[in-house]
Amino acid sequence: MKREELIQKWLDHALTPEELEAFKQLDDYEELTKMQTALQYFKAPEVDVNSAYNTVTTTKKDTPKSTTWLMPLLKIAAILVIGFGTYFYATLPTLTTHETVVAHKTRIELPDTSEVMLNAVSSVSFDKDTWTDKREVNLNGEAYFKVAKGKTFSVLTDDGIVTVLGTEFNVKQRNHLFEVFCYEGSVKVTHNDKSVVLSPGESYGILNGKEFRYEKENLKEPTWIRNESSFKSLPLQEVIQEFERQYDVTVEAKNIDTSQIVTGSFTHTNIDTALQSITLPFNLKYQKKQHSIILKRD
Repeated sequence: MKREELIQKWLDHALTPEELEAFKQLDDYEELTKMQTALQYFKAPEVDVNSAYNTVTTTKKDTPKSTTWLMPLLKIAAILVIGFGTYFYATLPTLTTHETVVAHKTRIELPDTSEVMLNAVSSVSFDKDTWTDKREVNLNGEAYFKVAKGKTFSVLTDDGIVTVLGTEFNVKQRNHLFEVFCYEGSVKVTHNDKSVVLSPGESYGILNGKEFRYEKENLKEPTWIRNESSFKSLPLQEVIQEFERQYDVTVEAKNIDTSQIVTGSFTHTNIDTALQSITLPFNLKYQKKQHSIILKRD
């Protein structure tokens, strides 16, 4: 596949596992990821096109023919713009980014030997140049952390911040679901200026803006590490979305009440067994069609 096609699919978040590996081999892979980060800081100003056009045309009519004084001014302005742009880009964080595609997981070692296990369709980024002073990780998706002891370690998500010193915990941030489970040590979760401290076996979650807590459980690690997704009192829709991430398929569930609450699990290693785990409790049938699964009432 051509370089341009790989970059376009990367921008559209449509790379297959093989294409993602090919993309990472590009000579300018690091520059491309830095550029994507830099673009997040820019926002085009709102412009009234008609007003701007009228201003230009009016100015053009009223401006004297002699414009020799204007060229030096334009050159100075151009130099200032280029200089500011160069400085701005040079001072942006040099983020290191790791991401996974559907049906894939990966293990990452952070600069302080902390470990991150990244679930499917997830990404983490961090600034290794400032890591000694500030241990911060940006997370989109789901990850399991084993944090080395040291300074405060923070996981930043769109829904909340998880802060620890040295511990093991799992963070899931998917669409309308934010969930944190502490396996070792203690974890502080901050959401909308409210903080909750979790001990081993305790969890905290937010679903569609509503907080929820599970009973304390004695678990050593999240089940997805062992290729099994588990759910407790969550809507069927959440289960379906996780199934799609693990098997790279699209699930059609027309005329199915996906708000029904699910407690259970499914394997990542056998699609038929996984589908039976999901459909049998609800007396549903399924039909496989190329890269899609159709759920039907029994």
